[in-house]
Amino acid sequence: MAAFTRRKVSRTSLILATAATVILLATACTSGAETGGDVAASGPKSGKLTIAYLQKQGDQQYFVDEADGAKAAAKSLGDVNIKVVDLGTDANKAISAVDSVIAQKVDGIIIVVPDQQIGPQVIAAAKAAGIPIMASDDIIKDAAGKPAAFAGFDGTAMGNAVGTQAAKLYKDAGWSAADTRILSGYKQDLSVCTQRVDGAKDAFTKAIGSDIPKIVDIGTDNSATDAQNKAGAVITANAGVKHWVVWGCNDENETGIVTALQNSGVAPANIAGVGLGAYLTCKDWAAKQDTGNKAALFISGVEVGKAALTSMVGLVRDGTKLPAQSIAKTAMVDSSNWEAAGVVCT
Repeated sequence: MAAFTRRKVSRTSLILATAATVILLATACTSGAETGGDVAASGPKSGKLTIAYLQKQGDQQYFVDEADGAKAAAKSLGDVNIKVVDLGTDANKAISAVDSVIAQKVDGIIIVVPDQQIGPQVIAAAKAAGIPIMASDDIIKDAAGKPAAFAGFDGTAMGNAVGTQAAKLYKDAGWSAADTRILSGYKQDLSVCTQRVDGAKDAFTKAIGSDIPKIVDIGTDNSATDAQNKAGAVITANAGVKHWVVWGCNDENETGIVTALQNSGVAPANIAGVGLGAYLTCKDWAAKQDTGNKAALFISGVEVGKAALTSMVGLVRDGTKLPAQSIAKTAMVDSSNWEAAGVVCT
C-alpha cells in the first residue's frame, strides 16, 4: 500500500466521491477517450462553467427530478450554471438546441435525445466545436458506432425486476394463463424501452414457466394519456379476460393502462400493475385508494442528474475522464414502503 501523503483535494473530487456512494460507476475496459462523446481538449478549466442539460419530455416528473438533481450538484460544486432545455418529443428541436448551445459556447452538453437516431449528428456537432457531450437515460452512438458516455439505468435489469415482481403478484393471486392477459405499454422504437419490456417478459417467464398469459404489446408515445387511449381498444377486444398483469417502459405507460382498465369496470383486485418510476403509481397509495397499481420500481431522476452533472464538471474542470457508464441503483416499492424509500409523489 502506498504511503499516505497530505494533499489538497478539489471540491469536484469531493463531490464525485460522494456521488459514487449512490451511483455505481461501471466503466468499460476501453478508456474514456474511446467513447463517442469525449474530446481531448477537456480540463482543467477554472472559472464559472455553463453546462447544458437538454431533455426530451422535460415536463415529465422524472425529468423534472433529473434537472433538479443536476442543479443541486451544480450548487454543491460551485461556479456552475445549468441551462436546462425541454426538447419535448421533437428530434429536430433537439438538433437545433445542440447547435444553439454550441453557439453559446457552453462548456459541456448532457442530452436525453427524443430519438436515438440523431446520436451521430449531435455527437459530431459537439466534437467539431470541441465541446464534450454525454448521454443521459437513452444511449446514443457516433457514426462509427461508439457510444457516448452515459448516465442512467440498466434497462434489462430494470425490466427483470419488474417482471419478477409481476410474476410474484400473479402467483400470489392464483390466476391462470387462460383468463389472464399481460399488457405491455412502451415506445416501440426506443431501445431502452424494448430492453425494459423484454427484460420483464424474460423474468416473468423464468419465474412462471412456459404456461404464461398472452402478452399484448401496446405501442405508445410513453405518455400516460396515450397509454390510456391505446389500451382502450385492446381491453374491448379482450372482453372475456378476467385478470390483467400490466407493465411498461415507465410509470406513464403502466398507470395509463391501469386507469383504462379501471375505467372500463375492471376491479383493482383483478389488476396486477407494476410501474417503473414510482412517481405516478404512488399517487393512489398516497390517497389510500384501492388500486390496480400494486408495485413499482423506484428510479431516481435526481441521482441520475447529479451523476451526469458531476461527471461532466469533473471532465471540464479537472480533466477527469467521463466514466463510460454511470448506472444508478433501483428499488422495488409498494403502498407499504414507498415513503420510506424516498419516492417523491407528484
